[in-house]
Amino acid sequence: MNKLLLYVTILILAVACQSKYPGVSEEYHTLLDSALVKAGENAAELQKALAEAPADEKEGMAFLISYMPERDLTTLTADFLLENNQYAYKARREFPWCAALPDSIFLNEVLPYANISENRDRWRPDFYERFSKYVKDKDNMVDALMNIAHNIPTEVDVEYNTKRSRVDISPLQAMKEHMATCSGLSILLTDAYRSVGIPSRLAGTAMWTNYKGNHTWSEVWVDGEWKFIEYYVDTLDQSWFVADAGKADPDNMLHWIYAASYKPTGLPYYAAVDAPYVANVVNLSNLPEDVRARYERMKERATGLKPYIWGHNVTQRYIDLYEKSVQNSALAEDELLANVVVFADENTSSSESRLSCRVDVQKDDEKVNFGYSPRKTDDLNHFLQFKLKKNTSYQFVVSNPEQAIEETFAVTTGNDAQQDIQLILSK
Repeated sequence: MNKLLLYVTILILAVACQSKYPGVSEEYHTLLDSALVKAGENAAELQKALAEAPADEKEGMAFLISYMPERDLTTLTADFLLENNQYAYKARREFPWCAALPDSIFLNEVLPYANISENRDRWRPDFYERFSKYVKDKDNMVDALMNIAHNIPTEVDVEYNTKRSRVDISPLQAMKEHMATCSGLSILLTDAYRSVGIPSRLAGTAMWTNYKGNHTWSEVWVDGEWKFIEYYVDTLDQSWFVADAGKADPDNMLHWIYAASYKPTGLPYYAAVDAPYVANVVNLSNLPEDVRARYERMKERATGLKPYIWGHNVTQRYIDLYEKSVQNSALAEDELLANVVVFADENTSSSESRLSCRVDVQKDDEKVNFGYSPRKTDDLNHFLQFKLKKNTSYQFVVSNPEQAIEETFAVTTGNDAQQDIQLILSK
């Protein structure tokens, strides 16, 4: 009798749980409970969106609500969310590249209605009409996305201009103003891709390691890997900023390359308009003196703020791209490829002796190039590489503020096509 009672109880609980969110996988139930509490008076709109979503679109709606930023939980309407889902799933059914996507990629990089902190526009219907014509006769995703990239400036009539109203300008506002800077242009491009089922996300950095600014661009998921592309298109994984991105400091979050994520990752997206947040988690005393005051002001602006855009650290991929481009570029007759490693001591055969430092190359007190030397955890075949002139004298300045390191080495290059340069720090 007790066993029968236990069985009936379990069955009742299971039925009750399922009836709470009909058609929604149990993995979302607790998340939805929490989201609806945070939504407050707007919970009814979210419940309506979930209830009215077609059966094959319910997971998408549950995903959006479960991981939705609180600012959206309290403001977005059911009509907004249902329209967004309708057009995202329309692309899923219509375009073969979208139909073939893993659910995780579709949910996180096609379905979301926004990228970062921009206004929440109802851009999907308009963008579907605008951009589906560029891809409907394409057999593969690469041809489709390149055709959009070549046509988007004319289609939306938006050009780069620093007079735009805000950095994180939304698509429809950018089109109204006919201007945007890199963040706004990248939002336009990413949303154009999402409208036709091409997975896309923003990527960027809070600050380049040369302290000359920051940048934001788009990434697309092609054949199982992420590649970058810009509003003013070159081609996949090629642009002016590769050298800057490739010199990112993997040990300093201020200089990391971040990719945005709708689903929480545990790591905020510390880039572009979200850059002030990173000032709360980096050691500003390690910054060059001439830029420190700027970041102290940034930190003051971030006081009391909590980041709500999530991201991935994709720094190493951009370092690898840059190093590959250096290796593949032709050397002039008077050039060589220098393979540089910094060591803490003379045990140069051990990875434990490798030390990540900034290395500035100078000639006659003029800067030639810079980068960050390999870490202990890097492969022993990984080097910091520079193109230098043969038979030329240089000064290599090695610095690491956290370890109070600053040392200069005189190096004269030889006549071979490659040269290994080991910089061993003095005690």
